[in-house]
Amino acid sequence: MPVRSAALATAAGAALLLLAAPAATADAGLLTESVTVDPVGRVAADGSVTLSGTYRCTGASGPVYVSSTASQGDSSVRAGIGGTRATCDGLEHPWVNTGKPDAVVLKPGAAHVEATLMELRPTGIVPLPSFHARHGQDVMLAAG
Repeated sequence: MPVRSAALATAAGAALLLLAAPAATADAGLLTESVTVDPVGRVAADGSVTLSGTYRCTGASGPVYVSSTASQGDSSVRAGIGGTRATCDGLEHPWVNTGKPDAVVLKPGAAHVEATLMELRPTGIVPLPSFHARHGQDVMLAAG
């Protein structure tokens, strides 16, 4: 009988894994969480920066945001560039963040941008961050 119970436990474990896995569909891309960054951003005359891209997420229990940072030269010095509330319905949506960095001056030219799709998941009194996707990309910051 030990062989039978081991086989039963293995089958039950496999069934649980199958139930936990997302169902296959014709458009498997709908099941993938992602965030992208457009290859060109903008720097206005007043120093404010606008970045954009797309995101896709599913299964959020708390509010989700797309945040972005940009750096030029020293990659350890990043400027936060706004945040956008995200809708996690499995569909692809655009995001646009605009902000004026406080301590860093970004100028037209090459930059590195990181976008993060983060949920504030309710866990008791204080919500905790849960990261859905992150993407870093070199971009060109254009004047305007």
